[in-house]
Amino acid sequence: MPKAIIADTSCLIVLSKIGELTLLARIYGQITTTPVIAKEYGEELPDWVTVLEPADPSKQRVLELHLDRGEASAIALAMELAASTLILDDQKARKVAERLGLSYTGTIGILIKAKRSGHLPALAPFSRRSFHPVSIFLMP
Repeated sequence: MPKAIIADTSCLIVLSKIGELTLLARIYGQITTTPVIAKEYGEELPDWVTVLEPADPSKQRVLELHLDRGEASAIALAMELAASTLILDDQKARKVAERLGLSYTGTIGILIKAKRSGHLPALAPFSRRSFHPVSIFLMP
C-alpha cells in the first residue's frame, strides 16, 4: 500500500486561499482526509482527495480531550494507516503526533517541498501580504 498523506483543515484552507491547493496533488498524487476535516473545509474537495473515517472512533474521542476534532480525526486515522504522513500546522497537534511516533509536516513544509521539486518557481510571491488573511493558521 502506498504511503498515505493525511491533510488537516488548515493546510487545505491556506493552500486554497493562495490558489495553490493543487500543489498537494502535484506533489503527492492522492491525499487523504477525514469527514470531520472535509466538513470544516466547507467546500467540495477535488477528486484526488479521499475521505476516510478512522475505523476506531475511541482513539479519536481520546485525542479530542486534547485537540480539536479535525486534528484528532487526522491523527486517529494516521495511527491506523501504516507509514502515513500528517500535514499539521497546529503546534499542539504536532507534539501529540510526535509523541505517538507519527510523521508530519506543515503547510510551509509543503511550499518548500514544492519549490525544491520544481512545482513552484519561487516562494517570493507568498509574501506576508499574501498570507495575511490566513496567517492565523500558521501561528503556533
